[in-house]
Amino acid sequence: MVLGLVAGAALNAWSNPQARMFNEVVWWLDLFGKDLFIGLLMMIIAPLILASIITGISTLPNMKELGAVGWKTLAYYIVTTSVAVAIGLVAVLLLQPGYKDASRHVRLKREIALDAYRQKFREQHEGADPLAPENRSAYLTLIARHEGQVAATELASKWERIERAGERGPGDIFRNDILRPLLTNPFASLAQVPPNSLGIIFFAILVGLACIVIGAPARPVVTFFQGLNEVMMTITLWVMHAAPVAIGCIIASMVARLGMLALQSLAWYCATVITGIAIHVALLTFLVWALGRRSPLEFWRGIWSAWLIAFSTTSSAATLPVTIKCVIENLKVSPKIANFTLPIGATVNMDGTALYEGVAVIFMIQLYGGLDDVNIQLTAANTFIIFITAVLASIGAAAVPSAGLVTMAIVASAVGLPLYYIAFIYAVDHFLDMFRTSTNVLGDAVGAVIIDAWEGKRLEASDLEPPVAAFKETEAKEA
Repeated sequence: MVLGLVAGAALNAWSNPQARMFNEVVWWLDLFGKDLFIGLLMMIIAPLILASIITGISTLPNMKELGAVGWKTLAYYIVTTSVAVAIGLVAVLLLQPGYKDASRHVRLKREIALDAYRQKFREQHEGADPLAPENRSAYLTLIARHEGQVAATELASKWERIERAGERGPGDIFRNDILRPLLTNPFASLAQVPPNSLGIIFFAILVGLACIVIGAPARPVVTFFQGLNEVMMTITLWVMHAAPVAIGCIIASMVARLGMLALQSLAWYCATVITGIAIHVALLTFLVWALGRRSPLEFWRGIWSAWLIAFSTTSSAATLPVTIKCVIENLKVSPKIANFTLPIGATVNMDGTALYEGVAVIFMIQLYGGLDDVNIQLTAANTFIIFITAVLASIGAAAVPSAGLVTMAIVASAVGLPLYYIAFIYAVDHFLDMFRTSTNVLGDAVGAVIIDAWEGKRLEASDLEPPVAAFKETEAKEA
């Protein structure tokens, strides 16, 4: 990572972004980093989720134990995500990055742009006042159309996803982001790019439950998925040999493109997000000691590789194979616990993303609140709406790079913030994505350690795994 940072800074400082040599070097960095390494990790993620969850459930002693592990896992994810959002809101309300001098300069530029919009509106409507109540709707439409076109020409794919997300209400979010993905054809879920993790998880849970209920006739199915799980973990080990070079390439490419200038006008915003994440990471480390009964130093040594992969790839899904490997082999968490909790956590437990969304929306309200097209006040009611929406939206966030930008549109729309303002933080989104994704992965690992401390010894106390016990009991009766 350090070598990549130095190389990227040198490329950014000494090369012309329009030069052919610069583009060729960045192309090779992306090839070895994003294309090959992340591509290999994403290639194995779908079968790994399927195999690991079925293996984890089918090796639980009984349905009662599955329920105990399941509800505790869900409770942990909901509580820690809510705490993360609360920490972010407190940080942004105390530090107030939107009111700093650098932010005021950005607001001044926006006011100048709005003056131009007012003049354009007067020219198109024979001198009519754009701020008059009867003209306000047409005036805001003019701004939105122009801003949408600008954003679309710069970042078309992201902007289209953000616009679609902002048009949906809570019911649409539940139906389209949670219910429909759950009930998707499992083969279609496996084939999607990125894979439909919710659909894979739900189908895997059903298969695992059916294996427990059926018993002996399901022996070939259980054996197959246990073998597939071992195969996928072995492939993960092979892929990890390329991690040092790939991480260096990813960091070098990012810094070469962005440099450090992109951070200047958003420095206080970045500092607020990172401060909130640092506090939450400290809390998670405390939970490892208090509830997981583990030494924080031992925990960090065990999870360090997965944290670095998450930090550099900005994808908790791509990091999942490494997270499972670290948690089982380094932290000695029961495979039954790890194979069940971690794939679910990689899909629904997004502490860093939830924290980031709350900070980002309040920052933009602080920065732009009171302008012609941002008639929003930071009231207690609006803050609570942001809190609730950020928690729920993070559950539907895909475990892929920059997914937080899309779910942020849901939070922004909930309080009436125009979506085109989200484009302002594009410049630092990838930089902050590194911090929030690594926090997502850390939260998953902490959850696995805590659930293992509560349930692991009791689960491992059984000498026979449930399907095997059922098979032997059936064989004994037949004999």
